[in-house]
Amino acid sequence: MAHKDLVPKTFMRVFQKVLYTFAVMKKAFKDKDLQYLLGNLLRVGVIVSMTIVALGLLFFLIQHGRSAIHLNHFDARNLFSFSDFIARLKSGHSAAVIELGVLCLIATPVLRVIFAIIGFGKEKDGMYVLISSIVLAIIIMSIFLGALF
Repeated sequence: MAHKDLVPKTFMRVFQKVLYTFAVMKKAFKDKDLQYLLGNLLRVGVIVSMTIVALGLLFFLIQHGRSAIHLNHFDARNLFSFSDFIARLKSGHSAAVIELGVLCLIATPVLRVIFAIIGFGKEKDGMYVLISSIVLAIIIMSIFLGALF
């Protein structure tokens, strides 16, 4: 088997396991099913994020491979603007693709907490639903407060 065939087959295997876990969610849902779902969610999230970042890096090298890098000036004001990010992503800027990969990586644990709340709810485990909801509230507050300051 060639190395280039290994990554898509591995990704498809993990993706099929995630789909299987969603099918299991319709039936009786056990703690092992939740662990399986959350583990696969984290794997898929990291793989997708890594793939997007690698593609962005490849695009960056294609677009700017021979240009000189100037690291003597860095302006941290207005470092990230969502509307500017969307416009740069639509126009094909490689840095925006890399930023998309990083955003996917940041979203992965947030999705994990959301799915944990759903899973604990299906298990009728109120204590862990409450704890996971508090964790989600803290994450959301930190994202919004970080954007303000």
